[in-house]
Amino acid sequence: MKVEKLDRMTRGWFIGDFAPSLCRTRDVEVAVKRYAAGDHEAAHYHKVATEYTVIIEGRVEMFGRTFAAGDIVVCEPGDRTAFTALTDAVNVVVKLPGVSDDKYLCMEESSC
Repeated sequence: MKVEKLDRMTRGWFIGDFAPSLCRTRDVEVAVKRYAAGDHEAAHYHKVATEYTVIIEGRVEMFGRTFAAGDIVVCEPGDRTAFTALTDAVNVVVKLPGVSDDKYLCMEESSC
């Protein structure tokens, strides 16, 4: 049996090809992400991976739309979006496959 603390993981990522990780693999990445209202991630996209975001608590904005607890947002390769926590929020994020260096930041969201 293993027991670990989520707050010891890097930004909530606990499975994937990084350290620390409970399961070091290139197959998938999994995180529990906690955000305070107003937290923002810049517009970006992935060329290879599909990213599944499950909203567990709160409300967030992605793709210019508002999502709330129970919503699952699927970002497929090439989909471009920014992220804003409209309230305090908790998400579970699964990235498949777990491809290192597959996050491409947009200089401006409108030109990305």
